[in-house]
Amino acid sequence: MPKEACEFDVIVYGATGYTGRLVAEYLAKQAEGGVDVWPWRWAMAGRSLTKLEEVRDLLGAPKDTPLVVADADDPASLAAMAKRTKVVLTTVGPYQLYGEPLVKACVDAGTDYTDLCGEPVWMRQMIDKYHDAAKASGARITFSSGFDSIPFDLGVLMLQKHATEKFGAPAPRVKGRVRAMQGGFSGGTAASLKETLKTLAKHPTLTPYMLSPFGLTPGFDGPNQPTGMIPEYDDHLGSWAAPFIMAAINTKNVHRTNFLLGHPWGADLRYDEMVLTSPGEMGKQAAEGLAKAIKAPFGEGGPKPGEGPTKEERENGFYDVLFVGEYPDGKRALYSVKGDKDPGYGSTSKMIAETALGLAENDGEGGVTTPGAALGAKLVARLQAHAGLTFTAEN
Repeated sequence: MPKEACEFDVIVYGATGYTGRLVAEYLAKQAEGGVDVWPWRWAMAGRSLTKLEEVRDLLGAPKDTPLVVADADDPASLAAMAKRTKVVLTTVGPYQLYGEPLVKACVDAGTDYTDLCGEPVWMRQMIDKYHDAAKASGARITFSSGFDSIPFDLGVLMLQKHATEKFGAPAPRVKGRVRAMQGGFSGGTAASLKETLKTLAKHPTLTPYMLSPFGLTPGFDGPNQPTGMIPEYDDHLGSWAAPFIMAAINTKNVHRTNFLLGHPWGADLRYDEMVLTSPGEMGKQAAEGLAKAIKAPFGEGGPKPGEGPTKEERENGFYDVLFVGEYPDGKRALYSVKGDKDPGYGSTSKMIAETALGLAENDGEGGVTTPGAALGAKLVARLQAHAGLTFTAEN
């Protein structure tokens, strides 16, 4: 079926879960202005019609908001759902447990797909298995459409645009530095990490996909990368820097975007991410403490799936990420990305929603892709206009 003939633009699959509710709430609020202001046709989907009705009413969405019953254990229901919409937005993770049947359904139907996956081993398996089929069917399978990895994926893209305009060429060395961040993790994030570790224990041959910054670029292995795992003092920024827990997935997505776009930032790009603490001895101690904590980020127990930050915590959260492009002759380009809600959920729910709408609005080549490669500056514009993100050149 041609995408123009689809019943819906976006179906939110997993709308009764923690993050799925936030996405549905965001879309319902956007739709309040009516079709003249917000023309998108959307639906909520999940395993239980009763729960979908409860969540719809809890969110204050209109009673006529379409509801779709679909279950990861029922491939036929997923196939039927995929055929009804231009884009499926899924928050049902861990994706390595529940994601592949929906990816297959979307690839088979030529339907675009977007998720919040931060599970690089599974992502590489999906690239190897479905990229060519997705190219053939026209489906854009778009992973990592939340805090991991949109601010970083698009931050590097916009930094390099700025650097090229300023200096005539992209920067061969880019640093992503989290200047400030306040927010929490949900049980879904913790569960995804734990499942990844289980998979690697069972299948150690997959470990290189997790460890290599080029784990998502099959057939291409770039230059040695800075690890970002050892605390360091940055003279230019006047601060200690510590390892950043999301770097293991973000760096891979940045390199995949560069790879998919034909290496416009150079095949020799070197990129890492760290968290800035502060100058002096206190900053050093904080950086060393973060380096130790990153080895066990959720402790023994951690949050349970379905749990996450409170509304107050989401509203009071924020993030500020600086990107520094460096050249061999000492020139430097600076660019920042900031978000107005807690990164993992308040901001993530808006980012994935706008990614889905961007896919629905803009045609593109099929394949297993990234937000940066699939939408680029068009998504930046949507995020700035609707999702509380700011993208700013700082020099």
